[in-house]
Amino acid sequence: MDGAVEIVSVTSDASVGGNQALLSLLKSLKRTYTLYGAMPGTYDPKSFSLSPSEATAAKTTKASDDAGERPTAAKKPEKSTRRDYSPSDAVKVRLLTKISGEYANVPAATPAAAPAQPTKKRQRKTSKASTPTETESMPVESPVTVTGPHPHPSAPGVSLTENTAVPGRQPSSAAKTAVIEDMDEAAVDASINASLSAIRQTAHEHLPSTSTSSTTPNNLALVKSYQVPLLSDIGKPEWHPPWKLYRVIAGHLGWVRSVCVDPANEWFATGSADRTIKIWDLATGQLKLTLTGHINSVRGLAVSAKHPYLFSCAEDKMVKCWDLEYNKVVRQYHGHLSGVYCLSLHPTLDLLTTGGRDSVCRVWDIRTKAQVHVLEGHNNTVSSICSQGPDPQIISGSADTTIKYWDLAEGRCITTLTHHKKGIRSMAIHHTEFTMMSGAADNLKKWRLPKGEFMTNFTGHNSVVNAIALSSDNVLVSGGDNGSLYFWDWKTGYNFQQEQTKPQPGSLESEAGIYALSFDQTSLRLITCEADKSVKLWKMDEEATPETHPVKNWRVPKDKKKF
Repeated sequence: MDGAVEIVSVTSDASVGGNQALLSLLKSLKRTYTLYGAMPGTYDPKSFSLSPSEATAAKTTKASDDAGERPTAAKKPEKSTRRDYSPSDAVKVRLLTKISGEYANVPAATPAAAPAQPTKKRQRKTSKASTPTETESMPVESPVTVTGPHPHPSAPGVSLTENTAVPGRQPSSAAKTAVIEDMDEAAVDASINASLSAIRQTAHEHLPSTSTSSTTPNNLALVKSYQVPLLSDIGKPEWHPPWKLYRVIAGHLGWVRSVCVDPANEWFATGSADRTIKIWDLATGQLKLTLTGHINSVRGLAVSAKHPYLFSCAEDKMVKCWDLEYNKVVRQYHGHLSGVYCLSLHPTLDLLTTGGRDSVCRVWDIRTKAQVHVLEGHNNTVSSICSQGPDPQIISGSADTTIKYWDLAEGRCITTLTHHKKGIRSMAIHHTEFTMMSGAADNLKKWRLPKGEFMTNFTGHNSVVNAIALSSDNVLVSGGDNGSLYFWDWKTGYNFQQEQTKPQPGSLESEAGIYALSFDQTSLRLITCEADKSVKLWKMDEEATPETHPVKNWRVPKDKKKF
């Protein structure tokens, strides 16, 4: 047939000219794709014709295929490198056996011409692909149960007993902080309300029982029910042993302006004009740590009883939060426009109150660093701040000679006391009574909370009182800028001891001022920070008795107000 390509059918039997038919087909396809491979849609058999020699060769090939002759010049096809992955006879027998649900040990029959390596691979692949049916029993692992209050499982070969148990560990401060931050606002408010209720209940238990109409009295009702005895009913002052100096610590390079004691009563921290904060061992007086970060005099320190944090304020306008586990600053509270002179931590809430030369008190959220309130009202430097659980929760004293009580919820002033004639430099709140003390250059004044009713004056300390401190034994200590220390009985105002500190060698006589005071948690030791760059520790005289140191010359002064 002229002008056409003949398609030859191919059989799978190699004995009937299979190789010749395959060779003919490959030649025909090669010819066809050479001519029309790129143009499958333009093929026209009429426009194409074979050459005479090609037509003769095609006819000869067809005739030889029909006669069953094998050409002598046919090449042997190359051996394919592709592996045969078809299942072997043994695999087929096993599959048929598994389908029938019987698991008999069928002898493995290997093919005669199968090579060794491919057979192993096919067997491995078949073993992975084979899956048991429902009738096959699968091994079930016994559950491993760890019993007992053990936080960690035992090691291999070690049984869980009391001797091998790992002791429990307290959560870290980071975990506690994470738990607090994960609490929702409702839970936080409920916790705050519960704390306030507990404080009010505790205060109510310390007060004498009086007839009140309300079953749950508020702070004002509690204070009104507290009857302060008259001076004529108090009688003789309570005897207190005298105090004596037993240790002098030198290490700062500037005036020591602030001090605070660890709630665990193991160490205390001091801040100085040399811009450093030093932590000392309370028992031995050895220096444990020095914190640097402020660029001006450190004026205030406070240690949190709930978190491992130390708060400091300085004249560089900065308020810093130090993590005592890492000994570095983790938070800074920005907002003051001038030096910060004082700070105070709220006893139940995570609030920090600071005051300084910008004449305002700023209330900060410890965790978020947010400024909760800006308490405006003073006309001069705020030099002292106190915080307590009941109202008024914040009390501030200023160089404008006034004391202000603040409502923390509303952020406004509720009372202003104008009795002092000089600037207030220090204040102290009694631990169990609803009373407080303020110290200034004129005298010491005792006040009754929450309204701020004036009670009495503690007169006799003729100096500028820079600091006052109150112990749990009702001992009030006031320190002046001339190095004088006065010890008072809180209830009667009796001054039972006076001391004069001596400047250290190499210091001027004028550098005898006392800038900060603090009792330790047991009220058995007194820490004073002075202008001669030293820290002095005082303790009670253990050998003193009421016979060796009696109360002398006590009588009610005529100018003392009856309360």
